[in-house]
Amino acid sequence: MKWKVVSLIFFILVFILLIFYWILPIGELIEFGISGSENANFTLNSSLNKSMQFYENMRYQSPNISYRIDECPLAREDEMKRAFVFLENHTVLNFYKADKGEGISVTCEDSVKGERGLFIAGEGGVTNVTVTKNFNVIFNGMVLLLRESKCPDPIVGTHELLHALGFDHSDNPNNIMYPTVNCKQTIGDDLINYINWIYSFPTLPDLSFENASASMRGGYLNFVITVRNNGLKNSENSTLIIYADNKSIKELEVEPIPIGSGRRITLSNIFVMQRNIKELELFMKYDFDELNKNDNRITLEIKE
Repeated sequence: MKWKVVSLIFFILVFILLIFYWILPIGELIEFGISGSENANFTLNSSLNKSMQFYENMRYQSPNISYRIDECPLAREDEMKRAFVFLENHTVLNFYKADKGEGISVTCEDSVKGERGLFIAGEGGVTNVTVTKNFNVIFNGMVLLLRESKCPDPIVGTHELLHALGFDHSDNPNNIMYPTVNCKQTIGDDLINYINWIYSFPTLPDLSFENASASMRGGYLNFVITVRNNGLKNSENSTLIIYADNKSIKELEVEPIPIGSGRRITLSNIFVMQRNIKELELFMKYDFDELNKNDNRITLEIKE
């Protein structure tokens, strides 16, 4: 009988020790880091000359861009409208009139100045830009039209409109973006090709993992994760799924992320039954389309 009691006590002690082993955060601290270079964002590779713009890859969210014309004499209003049609005929862009919330504001009032020094390149420029890894996304531009060109083509209006689209001056006197105007200037094929290329990317979000790290002590995992939207549209709700050696251990709802913004996610003390985990995987799951789905999954491995 005595040996049965001893066996029972021994079994209870072993059971308690196992509970301590599995539940308490004891043991060696294991750190995980990103494996290889799988988190590389897609790059906008092109042989086209990006130096034509103030910054690389400047564009509005969509090739359909709204505008509003205020306080302009009829001749200058006509110059501006012909400039919109001129670019529509040469590129994939489409311009439409809006009563408010316009992408491009056109005025002929001399007193109008740019906000916080952002009214650049003379009489046309961008006034609201959001920077992402892929694009410099223009939300608003402005044209101050002080004169019409008196040319068969709307040279002045088109010049200033191209500034509002993010384009800088040209050193070529025959180019429409040369600082001074003459009626023989033309819009270069390189500029047209660049506009058609930069606006060939659809207006979609692009979620990607910017940073991720994890650590484990005992049966508890801790994560620090940054997800960023480098696309052309705000994302919708998504789900972050965490796998440990191909087994799902945690799902977390992620709220919509605006263009150019990121969300830092910190998760602490996630209990897992597996020990000796070799690999962690993070995956963003959602129902919407995006520019690139290849960077929605990232692998973390034990640091050497």
